[in-house]
Amino acid sequence: MSVDFSSSPAQLKVLIADDDADLRALIGFTLHQAGFDVCTASDGPSALETFAAQRPDLVLLDVNMPPPNGLEVCSTIRTSSTVPIMMLSVRDQEDDLVAAIDAGADDYVRKPFSPRALIARVRALVRRGASLSPGTIETGNVHLDLDRHTLRIGTASPLSLTPLETKALQLLVTSPGRTVTAERLLNHVWGRATSRERRTLKQLIYRLRKKLEDDPASPRVLQTTPGAGYKLVTE
Repeated sequence: MSVDFSSSPAQLKVLIADDDADLRALIGFTLHQAGFDVCTASDGPSALETFAAQRPDLVLLDVNMPPPNGLEVCSTIRTSSTVPIMMLSVRDQEDDLVAAIDAGADDYVRKPFSPRALIARVRALVRRGASLSPGTIETGNVHLDLDRHTLRIGTASPLSLTPLETKALQLLVTSPGRTVTAERLLNHVWGRATSRERRTLKQLIYRLRKKLEDDPASPRVLQTTPGAGYKLVTE
């Protein structure tokens, strides 16, 4: 069965960084056929060099590249960019998801994958980034800047966010003091609600609490509604 690539965004550049030359070529061909511009790298150092030179719109990183590995490359990119990042790995343990989110990744795909599945995930990641309309959302004493990916509470200094964190907070900030169900958050952030995304959501909430709370173990800003979801207390 052929894959329908006709609805992919044109002129978006994707960096593929993987030390497996055959897989790198296959992913590159798949994305090129889907209408994306492609640049590639075979290891961590060349990935960082290519990222700086090409300024791609989206990055695919193999977790297990020779040092610096994909997680380290992701962390380095995150110091200067909010570009969407997807991690690729043969592993699918919870610790791997945790490490990817901590590094600032937006999605995590387990190898092997089909071309159709990869294109679907790339398109979804592009759409999620595009759905962050420019501007600032303000409610109570919370100010979420969707352009700069920052959050400010009261007069405190702005907190730097990843695109994934910004996407989750976009929904929570627009529902101040009200419980947002886990299901709604999952569909808003990832467009799906599989067991993997449920695990990733828990880690995302934990990461946000580390940024927002004086005591993440006893959250006062980003609270859990048992058996339902989460709410942002803005006052």
